[in-house]
Amino acid sequence: MTTTRRKFIQQSIAAGAAVSLGGGISARALARAAQGQAAKPLHILILGGTGFLGPATVDAALARGHTLTLFNRGRTEKRTGKDFKGEERVTRLFGNRDPLKHSVDEDPTSPKGLTQLEGKSFDAVIDNSGYYPRMVRASATLLAPSVKHYVYISSISAYADTLTPNNDESAPVARLDDPTVETMGEEMKNYGGLKALCEEAAEAAMPGRVANVRPGYIVGPGDPTDRFTHWPVRADMGGTMLAPGSPDDPLRFIDVRDLGAWLVRIVEDTTTGLFNACGPETRARWGDVLQACVDASSNKPELVWVDAKFLAEHGAPPGSLPIWLPPEGEFAGFHTWKNDRARKAGLSFRPTADICRDTLAWFKSLPPERQKRLHDRIAASPEKAVLEAWKAAKG
Repeated sequence: MTTTRRKFIQQSIAAGAAVSLGGGISARALARAAQGQAAKPLHILILGGTGFLGPATVDAALARGHTLTLFNRGRTEKRTGKDFKGEERVTRLFGNRDPLKHSVDEDPTSPKGLTQLEGKSFDAVIDNSGYYPRMVRASATLLAPSVKHYVYISSISAYADTLTPNNDESAPVARLDDPTVETMGEEMKNYGGLKALCEEAAEAAMPGRVANVRPGYIVGPGDPTDRFTHWPVRADMGGTMLAPGSPDDPLRFIDVRDLGAWLVRIVEDTTTGLFNACGPETRARWGDVLQACVDASSNKPELVWVDAKFLAEHGAPPGSLPIWLPPEGEFAGFHTWKNDRARKAGLSFRPTADICRDTLAWFKSLPPERQKRLHDRIAASPEKAVLEAWKAAKG
């Protein structure tokens, strides 16, 4: 694996592990009201639930009339503020995904491991906090006798490589030399292989009752990584804006609200199997995505398209700019994964224009110091130097 590939996987880890740093309660309440009720209310356990994807899933489940229990260490919510206190249909349990550890490391009296889940029964589990197979195996094994359905949130990084365009769920998964490793390794090199092993651990504990969901980039309001957010925010800054690659380059991403709603629907339908949770319905054109960012902005920038070869020669190799990758070489298939199976199971996608608009509006609602973090990152990007070199080269 090349250094570039490892760097990009390191960026990808946040798609599943990230925590949200904001979000409007009133907007979430309005979104709930717009959704219909499920035919049968369920009791759903979410392992995690207070970061980025978790709250979107909770909102969707509450909108459908379900009752939830959130199991986690109680740490992430202190950063995100999403503890769902006051929600009558949300119960909180605490512990640690590692059966050997307490929810609070320095407090041996805090709940240990999965003990607060013992003796509990649920209609379904959504596991969005499982990163090591030993821990996924522990939770799935404990819950197998009292749970009908297990939904594990994996990652598109579970695949062995992205060399081949237009692959589906039958593509080979990543493998580790040591399947017992419990560190992500240098530049997150173990992440994909660990996700694949977690999928297998869940299926082994609950054969035929598991949905393994492999999202790509999860984006939208609340995204703490600023990867997709970079582009509508940069567009809103106006001026001359670098547009890397070609307008025809492919792109895959999914709004966190669409993914959260679909997770609830597959629980309602007891859907099982492997799924690439990548949007849009047909993969996006990079040029259309950047144009949607421009359209959402207040200060319309001028897009200057610079090809991948020139970028690499002038300090902007693949992975140095967020989200975009040239569809060639080791990245030929990165943004071309097929999503037919997930769409047949009900996954749907909102317009890219809505995602760009909502993401920019959310970003502008954040505290100034939080906004400064991304503004500083944009200022430190290779954009300015590349544009100057491009202008000089073109005379």
